Amino acid sequence: MATNVGASGLRGEANVSLTVDIAFSFGRFLGWYIKKDIRKKPRIVMGRDTRISGPMLQSAMASGLMASGSDVYLMDVTPTPSMSFITKADGFDCGVMITASHNPYQDNGIKVMNRDGEAMGEGIFALFQEYLDGKAEDVCLATRHDLGICFDYSCGREKYYEHLLAVPDSRFDGLKIGLDCANGAASGYARRLFTALGAEVTVINDTPDGFNINEKCGSSHLESIRNLVLDNKLDAGFAFDGDADRCMGIDENGDEVNGDHVTYIYASYLKSRGRLNNNVIVGTVISNLGLFKALDEAGINYIRTGVGEPLVSAAMKESGCLIGGEQCGHMVFSEYSDTGDGMITAMKMLDVMCQTKKTLGELAGALVIYPQITESIRVRDKIAAMADEDFQVTIREVSDLLGDTGRVLVRKSDTESLVRIMVEAQSQETCRLQVDRIAEVLYRKGYAVQ
Repeated sequence: MATNVGASGLRGEANVSLTVDIAFSFGRFLGWYIKKDIRKKPRIVMGRDTRISGPMLQSAMASGLMASGSDVYLMDVTPTPSMSFITKADGFDCGVMITASHNPYQDNGIKVMNRDGEAMGEGIFALFQEYLDGKAEDVCLATRHDLGICFDYSCGREKYYEHLLAVPDSRFDGLKIGLDCANGAASGYARRLFTALGAEVTVINDTPDGFNINEKCGSSHLESIRNLVLDNKLDAGFAFDGDADRCMGIDENGDEVNGDHVTYIYASYLKSRGRLNNNVIVGTVISNLGLFKALDEAGINYIRTGVGEPLVSAAMKESGCLIGGEQCGHMVFSEYSDTGDGMITAMKMLDVMCQTKKTLGELAGALVIYPQITESIRVRDKIAAMADEDFQVTIREVSDLLGDTGRVLVRKSDTESLVRIMVEAQSQETCRLQVDRIAEVLYRKGYAVQ
């Protein structure tokens, strides 16, 4: 299988590595797998983002699901977090989202959620690979009255919208905000939602055409939302990604407010009101060192997980904490959602602004972010590169040099032949120098692809 397999799904270029044949086969396998587990006809809800290949892959997978005897309920264009919410709220056996998140339009992917709205994890995809390789038992086709039926479930979008309306503790009257919908799944929700909550809203990139999703816009390209905030003297701006599970902010001064800022702002806010459950938050190994130093000073405990929202969500569930997330803006507010939700992230930041009477810049300014550089080096053999003694010695030397004024993190990619080198330090120059020092070993010893 040429598609990339991550912690929450399949991903690849549409009809190149992620084809309609794979989508159909996966639907057929998934329906059979769930039916075998629950011993009745499965009910599976599906949604997609706005990219041109979405209807094609959705139709192919829905056909596979129905062929193996599952009833399919289509929500069509909707955010990934809405699928998590509806799957759990309406008692579906499984949720499926067709999306490649923040990737360009030519890519797409398939995310799968269990009945609790949580990512199923890599296990289901490993079993699917065995099925493709002919190593699993045969998947029977349904016949006669056992065939699946396809239903329109656009009502689920309205139910999710009503859920979002109930999230904030405040109205946003008097606030002037900008929203960048990345020409993605938030386009049908954001203007209506934040206007209904009282904000004066200016929206950009909310006219998807199948090709412009994430194109120089959204949470990975903050130039447009920054210019919108500064040019119009807005109080804040928020940019979502293609499937609206991420959110990055821009404060009134044009400065970036990322997931580490959000974690600190909301954790501090909850703690000040005696609401920070178990006095703990969840971050990842690439969360900024400045976040952990600030949390130490605030007396807030933290858990560090590997990279990926499913890992963050699992740690949050185990620890019972209320806030966790990633630097990229993938934030989980467990009181309101079991997965990352960009629009909830924006609403909670506005909530804190209203409750504390502070600007977003004042709230974010309490956190000192350390300069950070991450370099991804393509290598011939990532296992051998990571195990190289000279490489490991150099990493330890850099770590000892930085001491408590910075840190180094080197890890291999799960899905690509890459080694990622991250250095944080008190200056950008030090970061660059030490990243280059570590990377040089990979080039000198012939691991790096020139």
